[in-house]
Amino acid sequence: MKRKLVMAFAAALAWPIALLAGDARHMEHAAKQSSSASSDGEVRRIDRESKKITIRHGPIRNLDMPPMTMVFQVADPAMLDAVKPGDRVTFEAEKVGSAYRLTRIVPAPTPK
Repeated sequence: MKRKLVMAFAAALAWPIALLAGDARHMEHAAKQSSSASSDGEVRRIDRESKKITIRHGPIRNLDMPPMTMVFQVADPAMLDAVKPGDRVTFEAEKVGSAYRLTRIVPAPTPK
């Protein structure tokens, strides 16, 4: 009887742990998907010397950030050559330490 009780207790503990492990993999997959989510905005200023760009943007979901105007560093200074102030853009950003960095920026498609 004691052995059955110990086995039942062990099974009861193992089952929720297995469920949590499956859930963690799902959350990790969702985080990887959202880390490269695109956002839209308008270029306000470009500082080529500092390798920074100011964008008025909508929500940035992968960074849990509301709409605002902010300065981003750029991963590659050549990205700044593809846009100019006033351009509508689609971009991807990530947080690196305490700074935000653009990893991709392209002019937004022109509405027809």
